[in-house]
Order: sequence, then structure tokens, then C-alpha cells
Amino acid sequence: MKKRSGFAHVVTYISLIVLGTAFTLPFFWMLTTSLKPDSRIQQWPPDIIPMLPVTAKINGKNREVRKTADGSKVALIQRLEGGKAKVQSLDGGQTQIVDGDQLKAVIRPGFQWSNYTRGLVFIPFFEQLRNTLIISIFTVIGTILSCSLVAYGLSKIDWKGRNVLFVVMLSTMMLPAQVTMIPVFAIFVRLGWVDTFLPLIVPSFLGTPFFIFLLRQFFLGIPKELSEAAKLDGCGEFGIYRRVIMPLSKPALATVGLFTFMAAWNDFMGPLIYLLDESKYTLSLGLAMFTGQYGNEYGMLMAVSAVVTIPIIVLFFFTQRTFIQGMTMSGIKG
Repeated sequence: MKKRSGFAHVVTYISLIVLGTAFTLPFFWMLTTSLKPDSRIQQWPPDIIPMLPVTAKINGKNREVRKTADGSKVALIQRLEGGKAKVQSLDGGQTQIVDGDQLKAVIRPGFQWSNYTRGLVFIPFFEQLRNTLIISIFTVIGTILSCSLVAYGLSKIDWKGRNVLFVVMLSTMMLPAQVTMIPVFAIFVRLGWVDTFLPLIVPSFLGTPFFIFLLRQFFLGIPKELSEAAKLDGCGEFGIYRRVIMPLSKPALATVGLFTFMAAWNDFMGPLIYLLDESKYTLSLGLAMFTGQYGNEYGMLMAVSAVVTIPIIVLFFFTQRTFIQGMTMSGIKG
């Protein structure tokens, strides 16, 4: 096999660095914006590192420090009409009226942590976090149980028509969610499940075609000899599933669990359709409501967005090895 040249490696690494930086830039911008004061968010050129205005205590109150045209520093007391400003020297001298356009802010590196405390107070964050966790955790449990059982039946048990049923199941993946949205909503209305968590949780216990396909391909890669040996020891099909297949499928199950948790955590359309009571809102829905009501509070908006986003990033960071292993070992077999 021909080895790649050093130049090819350099080009590959540079390309990956550029692409990685491009994908990371929005998240980095969100974090830095969440740590900036409102006066610095729309500053041009923008601050790469969050900056805070320097303040000085004048007559018991903190005043922002400004630099005049001659380079001297004064405390900003009040903005006046006509572009004027009332300022006072830092040594407690007389106040004077100057042209506000001639004043430049004195800044220093620093973080505006109050954006987080204010943002989490503006929305019932912990209540919405509880609701999101309830939906996400039960959805993961339902998806893993249902999809693994169906995948086991389609891969390890020989019965007439299983391949036909598998193809029919895969064909349902071609139906857009918008096509089934209204009929499914009508069913949940008849059941009286609207404004509860049930429409967001119960469907996960009925299987998901993509995850059934993923687990079936993984199960096909497990040697049949293990199942046959378990049968000789007296295990039934459910015993083989629970004691042999499931322990060997941890990478694939972790992949399904991670995908499902991320989808449930970020789900917006489902809670928007089925949840009416604000006390049952999830984080994604609460964040959308926050955007509609306080869209001009960019610092708080970015702070709340960061709090919602960071758990998913941390979860993926700690499970990426298992996730990649599960994806690579779920190749097309059979």
C-alpha cells in the first residue's frame, strides 16, 4: 500500500484545523458574548476577549471611566441631550459638560458573570431543566428497550417474512414528519394526552426505524456460536437477548442512547405542539419564549443558550470513544 507523503499529511491537518475552527467559531462567539456587558456586545470592531469598562467610585457610586481628547481620564456622571455628557475628574474635582463623542471608554479584560445569574432568573430554568430531563431520560430508556428487542427479533430469530417486514419498516423512514404530524396529534387529542409528557415519551417505547436498523446491523456482527452455546445451556430467546446480546452491544446501545438524548434535549417542535402549561415547558421551548420576549438582551440570551448547549457538548466529550466505536462496528452486514 502506498504511503502518503508528508506534504499530504500537512494539507490534511491544515484542512482539519480550518474546518474545526469554522465549526467552533459560533460556539466560541456565543460564550464570549455571554460574558460581555451590553455596552460591548455591539461594539465594532468586536472584542475577541470579553472586556469590561473600568469604573471608579465617585460620591459613593460606581461611575464608568472615560478618556477625553487630551488623554485625561474622567468619570461619566450623566448623558445629556444633544450628544453632551456630564463628567467629573477622578480626583473629585468640579463637574463639567463635554462633547460625548469625544469620550472614549476605558476598558480592561474581564467577565460579566451577571448575565448568567440574570438570565437564569428571567426563565424558570431549574423547572424547565427538570421537565427536559424527565422527557429525555424516559425517551432514552424507551428507545433502547424497544429498538433492541425489535432488532434482536430481526437479526437473531429465524422466522418467515422478517426481511420483508424489515424493508417495510425502513420504508417508513421516507415519510416526512410533517405528513404524520396532524394524524398523530389527532390520536393524542382523542387519548387526552395533550398538555402532558406522554406524547413526547410513549412513542419512544414503540421503536424508531433508524435505531432498529443500527442495532440490527450490530447484532448481525455478533457470532451465532454465542447464541447457540447459550441455548445449549438452557437459555431461551429472552435470556440470550438479556445475558449475551445486550452486554456485548454496549457501544451500539451507547450510540443509540446518545443520539436519542440529544434529540430529546433539543426537541422544540414536540413540546411546542403538545405542551400548553408553562410549568411543563422544556429548555428549548423556554429558550424560544425568552428570545421572543427579551430578544434584545443579547448577553442574557447568549448566557442561557450556553447553559442549554454545554451539557450536550460535555456528554459527547466523555462518550465520544464509545460513540465512535458503536458507529464503526455497526457496519452493513447480513
